[in-house]
Amino acid sequence: MNLRSLIPIGRNRDVARRNFDQPFGTLQREIDRLFEDFGRGFPALGTRGGARELMPAIDVTETDGQIEITAELPGLEEKDVQVNVADNVLTIRGEKKAEKEDKQKDYHVIERSYGSFYRAFELPAGVAADKIQADIAKGVLKVTVPKSAPTQAKKIEVKTAA
Repeated sequence: MNLRSLIPIGRNRDVARRNFDQPFGTLQREIDRLFEDFGRGFPALGTRGGARELMPAIDVTETDGQIEITAELPGLEEKDVQVNVADNVLTIRGEKKAEKEDKQKDYHVIERSYGSFYRAFELPAGVAADKIQADIAKGVLKVTVPKSAPTQAKKIEVKTAA
């Protein structure tokens, strides 16, 4: 199996992982850190306190028979999560909604995040997309992607053209 196929992809199908082993990798890391530090005070820009906090932590494991994707989705229930597969891309979408607004309280600190997220994974060849299962329990989503039986090579007889 190609490990690249399990790396999350972004909205425009670019691979979301960067290769920092290249000559400018250290420079790229420092620039990313600089923008992360700058954006901390602005939820729309930074990775803390904004939409990035809603991005679930994901584990991907593989055995001979299946691929298992586990996502932490605290506070979400079955009705809040959607799992789709199309064009060999598995998409996990969810939305954490604010329960209610309390006009009586004066909030000084609000650290909980609300909003929507999605994660997309390009599935490798040889999976049974029609048999994918998803279960959620105690805020943990488990998506099981079974592998299909390997196809046997078929020998094609070569004949002399007439």
